[in-house]
Amino acid sequence: MHESESEESLPEAPPPKPGEEHPYVVLRNADFVRYLIGRFVASLGQQMLVVAIDWELYERTHSALPLAFVGLSLMIPMILCTLPAGHFADTISRKTIILVSTLVLTLSSVGLTLSSALKAPIAWIYVCLAVIGTARTFLWPASAAFVTSLVARHQLARAVTFTSGTFQISSVVGPAACGLIIVLAHHTAWAVYAINALASLICFGLVWQIKHVHIIKKPAPMTTRSLVEGFRFVFDNKIILGTLTLDMFAVLLGGAVTLLPIYAKDIFQAGPSGLGWLRDAMPVGAVICAIIIAHRPPLQKAGRTMLWCVAIFGAATIGMGLIIIPTAPWFWLALLLLAIAGAVDQVSVVVRQTLVQILTPDEKRGRVSAVNSLFIGTSNELGGFRSGFVAYLFSAPTFLGNANATGAIVSVVSGGMGTILVVIAVAWIWPEIRKFGKLE
Repeated sequence: MHESESEESLPEAPPPKPGEEHPYVVLRNADFVRYLIGRFVASLGQQMLVVAIDWELYERTHSALPLAFVGLSLMIPMILCTLPAGHFADTISRKTIILVSTLVLTLSSVGLTLSSALKAPIAWIYVCLAVIGTARTFLWPASAAFVTSLVARHQLARAVTFTSGTFQISSVVGPAACGLIIVLAHHTAWAVYAINALASLICFGLVWQIKHVHIIKKPAPMTTRSLVEGFRFVFDNKIILGTLTLDMFAVLLGGAVTLLPIYAKDIFQAGPSGLGWLRDAMPVGAVICAIIIAHRPPLQKAGRTMLWCVAIFGAATIGMGLIIIPTAPWFWLALLLLAIAGAVDQVSVVVRQTLVQILTPDEKRGRVSAVNSLFIGTSNELGGFRSGFVAYLFSAPTFLGNANATGAIVSVVSGGMGTILVVIAVAWIWPEIRKFGKLE
């Protein structure tokens, strides 16, 4: 190992028996609390920023095409920078990477603020987005690997539950807060960007106060072998490879979020407010599930539980996709199914993130976390493209006399069915996942 044992090793003291430790004992860790609050504040600002950018681009161009370049501007830096980001997360102080990346995000938000306030050409928005995408690519693996050193090993699953739970809360609050701020700022987005810059500074200050420092005794040189070590480790570890594959294809096939505007307008006839309810249903379900998980002992059959949860996610997606009756009871049923999908997805996220960290040696955690981020990030973007493209291909006035509604239904239902097939395939190809036991 390159890191000093006193600074980086996870405590090896015997963990308490299930039920003996208070579910919130991890929050007595001052460093972890600073990290948790900083992550929440930064995530809240980022959630507001993404919504504001979409709103401003459409408001200024009245075209959907500029919106397509938003995901592209964020994804290209991720693909280009994933390998060096993982290498640096294992060879440079992870706290330093987090601080520098957060500062770059702050400056990018300032650039967006000025571009919006001065009505600069929208090309500058894409430049700022590319910088944000680059900073986030370096931030994510360093942050994921850093948190493992802040808590005891037996508390890692609970720490992951809290961190992913705070992200889901920001997903609920952020878009609503963004809309309110835009209205108060006379329908301009610059105020949202400025608030995000402030949120990044707050995160910077909180992380700065964390006492733990990731120390490298002898930094490894950047070689081709070192850069691809994360991929090599993932492909050699069947449990991690199967888990990441499961998550990637579940997101790629099962996501219905991209098509929720069609469901809100053309199927449920619920308008913008209905879209807001639909968008919030999954993160609300995830938050409720996170609270439940935090009060329970670590999962005893983690692998099997994850497989069942992803299968339920696919089934809930199919059920939501088949609802075509535009009446209030069916709308609320759709919300319930989306909430169930969000809840079981939260379980899957906790299992996946915990498995990746506990099965990876610390000197490789940055590179493996970078691979994990690449799998998630690209599947999110490509999943949105898949949903929209399939909906476009099958657009025909069959259901409700509306072509868009027909395409959306086919896309969502087929995606849910594909998710279930992926679960079956992963369980068959990687039986080690089914057999994985206690999440510690």
